[in-house]
Amino acid sequence: MEGINHRRVEVNGIAMHIAEKGEGYHAVAPDLRGYGDTDAPSAISSYSIFHLVGDIVALINVLGQEQVFVVGHDWGALVAWHLCLFRPDKVKVLVNLSVPFLPRNPAAKPVDYFRSLFGDDYYICRFQEPGGIEAQLANFNIKQLFKMFLKFRDPGGFFMPKESWVLPNDESSLPAWLSEEDLDHFSNKYEKTGFTGGLNYY
Repeated sequence: MEGINHRRVEVNGIAMHIAEKGEGYHAVAPDLRGYGDTDAPSAISSYSIFHLVGDIVALINVLGQEQVFVVGHDWGALVAWHLCLFRPDKVKVLVNLSVPFLPRNPAAKPVDYFRSLFGDDYYICRFQEPGGIEAQLANFNIKQLFKMFLKFRDPGGFFMPKESWVLPNDESSLPAWLSEEDLDHFSNKYEKTGFTGGLNYY
C-alpha cells in the first residue's frame, strides 16, 4: 500500500516494528512482541499480559500521544481489552474484532476449560508444551501451512492431533481477500523468525 512508513521504535525493552500513515488521523499498526519484524524474546515469561500491555503503553508514549483510538483483532483484541483495564487513561475509544471480553475467573484456568470442552488435540491445548508444536510445524511447508490457517472456516474448532495431524492437499484457489503476494509475505516472515514468539502468547 502506498504511503505507508515502516520503522522500528524502542518500547519496553524491545524494538517494535510499526507501519504508520497519515498526518491528521495518524494510523499506526504495530507488530506485537514475537510477531513480524518486532523483537521476539525467547523466554515464555516475557509474554505476560503485563509485558504485552506495557509494550502498547510505551508505544503510545513514544508516539507522543496522551490518548488513542485502539482497534484490536485476535490476540491484539485481548491485549486491547487489558490495556483498557490497566490504563483506561490511555484509551479514547476501543473497537475489538473476533475476541469478546471474558472476565478473569480464578476458579477456572482458560487452558483447563478448553481441554474440558475439546480435549488435548484442540490447538490451544497443543500449544502448551514448549517446543512440541514447533517441532511438528517444522515438518510442513510454511506457505501451505499459512494457506490452510488463513482459509480455515470450520466452526467446530481447530484440532491438531499430536500423532496424526497432516496438512490437507489443498490445490484450490485463494479467496478474493488473500493474494499470493500476501501469502508469500506471511510465510517469509515466519520462515525467518519461526513460530515460538507467537506461540508464547498461549
